[in-house]
Amino acid sequence: QLQLVESGGGLVQPGGSLRLSCAASGLISDYYAIGWFRQAPGKEREGVSCMRSSDGNTYYADSVKGRFTISRDNGKNTVYLQMNSLKPEDTAVYYCAAPEVSVQAMCVPGDFDYWGQGTQVTVSS
Repeated sequence: QLQLVESGGGLVQPGGSLRLSCAASGLISDYYAIGWFRQAPGKEREGVSCMRSSDGNTYYADSVKGRFTISRDNGKNTVYLQMNSLKPEDTAVYYCAAPEVSVQAMCVPGDFDYWGQGTQVTVSS
């Protein structure tokens, strides 16, 4: 069973940057996609950015387009989320996840089966 471990969260001022990492226990290329999700207090979990393994095709939520970048290092079985120009509304617990099988929509939380424990990102002055 795939295990995912996130790191890199923390407290940052508005306009700052953070890079999240997600280390996988297996080959991330074996899974249809891998992605980042977030959940703020009182809100549903949402897809932030996902990447399809076969061709590197990416999805970004409208709220993060132009500010966040997903990338992967297959040799290290690690996925990254570079977050720039952070805003207070980006505050949430960020999770890394992968689906067991192929999915039609690339970044829907309910379609993903393997989840990390999450890392807290707080954007505040």
